[in-house]
Amino acid sequence: MNYAAQRNEGAIPPSGMDQTWANLPDEDFVRLDESTRQNETISRPSKSYWQDAWSRFRKDPLAMIGLFIIAVITVAAIVGPMFSQYTYDGQDIAGQNQGPSAEHWFGTDKFGRDIFVRALYGARISLTIGVAAAAINLVIGVIYGGISGYFGGKVDMVMMRIVDILIGVPELLYIILLMMFLGNTIESILLAMSLTYWIGTARMVRSQVITLKHQEYVLAARSTGSSNMRILFKHLIPNSMGPIIVTVTFLVPSAIFTEAFLSFLGIGIQVPMASWGTLVNDAIPTLFTQPYQMLFPALAISITMFALNFIGDGLRDALDPRLKK
Repeated sequence: MNYAAQRNEGAIPPSGMDQTWANLPDEDFVRLDESTRQNETISRPSKSYWQDAWSRFRKDPLAMIGLFIIAVITVAAIVGPMFSQYTYDGQDIAGQNQGPSAEHWFGTDKFGRDIFVRALYGARISLTIGVAAAAINLVIGVIYGGISGYFGGKVDMVMMRIVDILIGVPELLYIILLMMFLGNTIESILLAMSLTYWIGTARMVRSQVITLKHQEYVLAARSTGSSNMRILFKHLIPNSMGPIIVTVTFLVPSAIFTEAFLSFLGIGIQVPMASWGTLVNDAIPTLFTQPYQMLFPALAISITMFALNFIGDGLRDALDPRLKK
């Protein structure tokens, strides 16, 4: 290939030494094939924010173990009782207080009821309350905190003073009082938890919105005539979803523990319905004679708490852009 042809193909870069290059023989130049050229190319497939977050989340072994445990407990709670010959309220006086065996994996209680089946039904109630309470408080906290942070000024001052007043009241006090009036039902527990559980989410969303509302894309949306609600829920809230998801994830174990504590005190879910807290409460009289009756539901609560906190820690690390490598 002569010099002119190589210049036309881009093999020889233009420079002030064109005359020197022109004097070199053609055999000194070798055209690179396509595979050799591609070896010098640094390419990486593009990922969206959520794809990158999932990639980092699944590299956390504790988070994946927690996710697996919650998945197993959820599937077992839904499907398990369907394949069992026992029910959560089926009494068998002749088989009361039997230890763990091939017939009764977790043993039986003082009424001869199978503890394993009751623990599965308890998982249904506990997980339902935890997820439902987190979802309700997510909606309330996002709306309340978003409005407070976006509008600011007097609106923010009034809304935050209300939050300060609610924080000053011990939550267990009004939860117990409210359940005394409304009864020991799942609905009353969710209503009681919905009164102040959203405060942490609201304060977090408020801080995120205050930080983001002065960004350029918000100014661009405002200049195009977008309404305040559209800017808030179309631009600001979606860009705050990482911290919001982490906060809500930690609400689930908190709600489960609160329900178990209320049931342990005897003011939560009432018999014959079973939650993990109810099972622990029922096992108190036989703690020293049949300790297995308390061991299994207490172990279920502990494992679920650890698993959910592992997931929350993993999400916090995966969704935080400052930790991206």
